[in-house]
Amino acid sequence: MLIQPVVLSGGSGTRLWPLSREKYPKQLLALMGDDSLLQATLRRVEGTPGADIAPPLVVCNEEYRFVVAEQLRVIGTQGRIVLEPVGRNTAPALTLAALAAQSGGADPVLLVMPSDHVVAQPAVFQEGVRHAARLAQDGAIVTFGITPDRPETGYGYIQAGASVGDGGARTITRFVEKPDLATAEGYLQAGDYLWNSGLFVLRASVWLQALERCRPDILAACQASWKDGVSDLSFLRVGAEAFAACPSDSIDYAVMERLGGAQSLLDLPSGVVVPLSAGWSDVGAWDALWQILPKDAQGNVAQGRTLMQDSRNTLALSSGRLLACVGVQGLVVVETPDAVLVADQRHTQDVKKIVDRLKRDGRTEGLLHRKVYRPWGWYDGVDAGERFQVKRILVKPGGKLSLQMHHHRAEHWIVVRGTARVTKGDEVFLLSENQSTYIPLGVTHRLENPGQVDLEMIEVQSGSYLGEDDIVRFDDLYGR
Repeated sequence: MLIQPVVLSGGSGTRLWPLSREKYPKQLLALMGDDSLLQATLRRVEGTPGADIAPPLVVCNEEYRFVVAEQLRVIGTQGRIVLEPVGRNTAPALTLAALAAQSGGADPVLLVMPSDHVVAQPAVFQEGVRHAARLAQDGAIVTFGITPDRPETGYGYIQAGASVGDGGARTITRFVEKPDLATAEGYLQAGDYLWNSGLFVLRASVWLQALERCRPDILAACQASWKDGVSDLSFLRVGAEAFAACPSDSIDYAVMERLGGAQSLLDLPSGVVVPLSAGWSDVGAWDALWQILPKDAQGNVAQGRTLMQDSRNTLALSSGRLLACVGVQGLVVVETPDAVLVADQRHTQDVKKIVDRLKRDGRTEGLLHRKVYRPWGWYDGVDAGERFQVKRILVKPGGKLSLQMHHHRAEHWIVVRGTARVTKGDEVFLLSENQSTYIPLGVTHRLENPGQVDLEMIEVQSGSYLGEDDIVRFDDLYGR
């Protein structure tokens, strides 16, 4: 049985701000150990017994393509990365993945997984995948329904119907939106309602056939963008203009919710839900993370440089500075170099409103961390003021910044560790530790790391305008 993992990595995770940012969302963060949520998702299906697991397909926004590629490289995964030029929700993303899966002439069973979920019991999950894949091979569209253990108001629900064969699978009666507390309690007591996981198992051809019946406009736009696509380094880049014209819709709204009573009218495949109890969470907000992380005797979760004094049921995460909590209860306190969040756990869904305000006010704290990752390494904005900015820069071995110039700023470079190859106008020369150079305004320049260790340096910028858009690129290894 050939199973093609499809990882949808398009969400922004605004309710996990300030750790999650629009251009560095939660799936790229290591919230549950050393692996990021994306890396954990990819590892989750490795070694599934009784199945041939194809190299994964990851669908992501081109904004963080290089970070995704690096995270795959770190864990030794040789997957394909399909780039969305703009976000159009999960139905178009899955359609691109289905077209990619069929591009070699195969018609595999797709295991569709959001990149930002947590599954505490991978072996149980793999058992469910095997069962769901057998149903999908026979033409069913399968989703996993999480067996609820509390009246959760933050999830949608699936009402399960009649049994389908052995193994606990059931027909889908209907999907319902996130309920209020009283309704959620009723669902829990009824016993036939499951949390909607957003996980799907189906053959590529079955998805495309179902989409043709339900949303032919989405299918046509995706087919056009796929036809216009090109390979770019290790990425599959679809046609931007055609994909931008694609309607935005979710897998649930586009197809899944039509698999109930109307399936005979629409001649759709059968919709099946497989109950799953594998320690699943979508880590949708800070209170959800607090629920699944290990706690001390007072119910606290403390990570990083933290001190807890007479505090209970509190989540405290520090990215660097000492974070001290005294006499607090039921709070979320998250520290990053450029922002601190303090929230009541009962209101963590409202963190998104802060991100909306940041975006409305044109502030960068909702978009980027102070530390910004690039394909060649990263830079960290250490300090800034009127007409100056200081950055720490790390260039990986073999890394090469674009050949560029600036209209409004000059730069001073000081090498702290490693060796730099510098292009400055017509000059090309090496700098080693404790050496420096000056790049005047308007002079073409490039920074490279020709060595075997990381190049670390300090950059001091000065000038009338210091924005990242004051870059004129003449040559770029990464096609930007």
